[in-house]
Amino acid sequence: QVQLVESGGGSVQAGGSLNLSCAASGHIYSRYCMGWFRQAPGKEREGVAAIDTGGRSANYRASMKGRFTISQDNAKNTLILQMNSLKPEDSAMYYCAAAIEYAICYYEPFSAAEYRDWGQGTQVTVSS
Repeated sequence: QVQLVESGGGSVQAGGSLNLSCAASGHIYSRYCMGWFRQAPGKEREGVAAIDTGGRSANYRASMKGRFTISQDNAKNTLILQMNSLKPEDSAMYYCAAAIEYAICYYEPFSAAEYRDWGQGTQVTVSS
């Protein structure tokens, strides 16, 4: 099992930026599908972005494309989500997750049920 710890959340004004990090530890495989999800109060958890850590191929939810960038720092076993041009509707708890089957990144990248390991989340609040 992989332990995931998110950091980098906070409060920003609309139009601002935040960088979220997810540090992975434990039994780390050479290749995963890793994703960022978010959940706002009263709403379902939704996928934001996902990356195949081996192939580096990334997928984004349409509303985030061009504003968010998912990347990885293999040396530090860290997943990163760079968020620009933030909007109030981006306010949510953000989670990182890992799926052992990296192919998930290509056929179900935003299906939370496909991910086995989850972090505790980091809160992002965007004010207008």
